[in-house]
Amino acid sequence: MVEQQRSRYTGGAEGAPPLPPPGGYHGARRTSTGLDAAAGLNSAGSNAASGDVVYTASPPAGKKGVNALGLVAITATGLFVLVMLLMMGAGGTDALYGASMIVVQFVVLGVIVAALFTARGRTLGVVALAVTLVFNVATVGAMGALRSAATHAYGGTKSDKQKHEEAYPGIKGVPERQALDNPSLEEVQAQGDQLMAEVRERLTQQFGFTWVQTGEVDVSPERNGYGGESMLQKYTSTVWTTEQPVQDTRRKRDVMRVVNQVLAENSMSDLYALNEPGVMGISNDMLTKLYGSDDPERQHTWEYYSDTYPDPLRFYTYVYDLSKDQTGDFRTQREAFKQQSGEPLEGVQLVVFARQVLQEKDRAAYEQKLKDYPGF
Repeated sequence: MVEQQRSRYTGGAEGAPPLPPPGGYHGARRTSTGLDAAAGLNSAGSNAASGDVVYTASPPAGKKGVNALGLVAITATGLFVLVMLLMMGAGGTDALYGASMIVVQFVVLGVIVAALFTARGRTLGVVALAVTLVFNVATVGAMGALRSAATHAYGGTKSDKQKHEEAYPGIKGVPERQALDNPSLEEVQAQGDQLMAEVRERLTQQFGFTWVQTGEVDVSPERNGYGGESMLQKYTSTVWTTEQPVQDTRRKRDVMRVVNQVLAENSMSDLYALNEPGVMGISNDMLTKLYGSDDPERQHTWEYYSDTYPDPLRFYTYVYDLSKDQTGDFRTQREAFKQQSGEPLEGVQLVVFARQVLQEKDRAAYEQKLKDYPGF
């Protein structure tokens, strides 16, 4: 009898736990988990009271969508940015800073903030906020101002009067006949080339200098003062620099003395030292900023100037002396120039400028065009 009871519970498997009685233990309950729930083993027709095991499964959670507030925020931001970019492209920089655009920006910002406080709209709200931080009235307005400065298109839609003024061939405030009475661009260039050749020859004779020519002749139109380009030009010659440095103060003054002799022979004014204290009301702080010191004995740059007033030619003589560079900043600047143009780091340098000069080929057209501007 004992053996029969034991075999009933062991089920022929020695050491295994006993099987439950028919119908299960009183009060037992199973919940659906794992593979049972996934396989749907519990059918709708099962009866818990029958003693069968009952499997229960929770309904799958639904996916959360994006709410309308988030969509409104990203849409409003996109439209606002598009409107600003179109206004900038049309030259409406002034309108970008108007009260209406600022109010609209605050409204859009309010919608974005509201979206950030909603669970399902927060993602789009963050995207809209990031776009707004990059493209807003301040940044797009600044981009428009830079574009206007580059293209000189400051007024958006211009009146016929403004367009007429922009085409003025002269320069506002400058007598119309001055460019016709002064030497032409070609005459100034020839005069400057001859002057620099004489100065180089004399300095070579006196000090044994050899020279390096760098840069190119630059001719570009002057602004006419009405938002357009004048027919008058500004001229910059090529640059001549000695290959030998000049670092002794007495030698520098000897160089300037020889240059003055050549200038006098060409009926030009004496050299004027722009780096000397007390010149043209320039403060000592500004002298230090420009030339390294307010004391010529310690300056890394000497700058001397002469002209042919009232004619337009301007003649400059520089002396660059790296031995007076106390911070190393000037050497860095000169090394950049050397890398860009190939000119020596230090030495004596000559260059000619001219402003408001007229090319020979433009002379007749200039006179003809002035007839459309009586009283300017």
